[in-house]
Amino acid sequence: MVSDPGELGLRDSSRRLLLGESSGAAAGSRLAGYGSFVLTLTALYVTSGGIHLTGDIEATPKVNVCFLLVGSVLASIVGTTGASMLLIRPLLRTNRQRQHRAHLVPFFILAVANAGGLLTPLGDPPLLVGYIEGVPFFWTLRLFPIWLLYIVTFAVALYVADRRAYKRESASALMADRSQVVPLGVNGRRNVFLLLAVVPAAMLPAGWRELAMICIAVVSYFATSRELHAESGFSFGPMSDVAIIFAGLFICLGPIEVALAQAAPHLPVRQGWQMFWASGLLSAVLDNAPTYTAFAALARGLSSNAHSLVAGISPLKLAAVSAGSVVMGATTYIGNGPNLMIKAIAERESFPMPSFVRYAIFAFATMLPVHVVVTIALFVLER
Repeated sequence: MVSDPGELGLRDSSRRLLLGESSGAAAGSRLAGYGSFVLTLTALYVTSGGIHLTGDIEATPKVNVCFLLVGSVLASIVGTTGASMLLIRPLLRTNRQRQHRAHLVPFFILAVANAGGLLTPLGDPPLLVGYIEGVPFFWTLRLFPIWLLYIVTFAVALYVADRRAYKRESASALMADRSQVVPLGVNGRRNVFLLLAVVPAAMLPAGWRELAMICIAVVSYFATSRELHAESGFSFGPMSDVAIIFAGLFICLGPIEVALAQAAPHLPVRQGWQMFWASGLLSAVLDNAPTYTAFAALARGLSSNAHSLVAGISPLKLAAVSAGSVVMGATTYIGNGPNLMIKAIAERESFPMPSFVRYAIFAFATMLPVHVVVTIALFVLER
């Protein structure tokens, strides 16, 4: 039976209206997600920028390993950018009298600027994107075994390398290091409490969460003196760049997710271990947040028939994409935002830094043994 043309026109109009409302709702949701994302990063950035660690302690291998371990823990609490900006200058200051120190900053980038942020959505932008898209706040704590494996590996490797370098130091360099010791201190202590307040604020319902982030950032900024901001090297430039870059990402988020979810059954990347490597290698040459977004959408398209989904994704595939995107962002200087910031600060302080290619070779070789272990574990668990 042929439908009346008027009825067909009415149905088409209704469908267009419905699609328009759906599209508008999706755009509104993405805009709200973008606002939450940027405000959370801003609160972390502003409060950490109001804290300045002073002092110059003896630069022994144990002390340098402690910097790495403390930074790796802080990275999951205040973010990889916040932890890096808090600790990189004290690390450089502590080791300024040493002659053999080229290995220190690359290890710091591996652990503090990348792998350390694997445990919470506040740790690294990819995980924050996942949280905004529905991954429970504490779900990422399940990645602790992977976090521990990488951090312990980096700590042991740093200790071995730094111990060898320390033995090669001249007597005059070691004497200068010991004679110029200044105890560590903290300027801007009120910002420590504001920084910690970001964690419970992030768990508030939408709306209240964003309001809390605004309040924390505003109070921190106006309660911090200009002198302290100058000491910590604070400016809004890096945060403005992040806001602009991620505006484009969130605009493209909807079409990317739909396209990848539909194409997922036809692509060769299907298993968790494949997603670990694919998301990781792409993160090495592209910022890790858009990489996470793309592969999370791909994993969602492959998880339609799975049980116990997390934000529509199989837990194993979500773990693979999370770990690959966050950890392998350390493979190059452009894999994660803090990498280039740390490199620039170190070079301004006359610290020797490897070239782009030499750093990439060092990072990949250092992480490879753990990559292999994680790959085997994902392969076995998915069988």
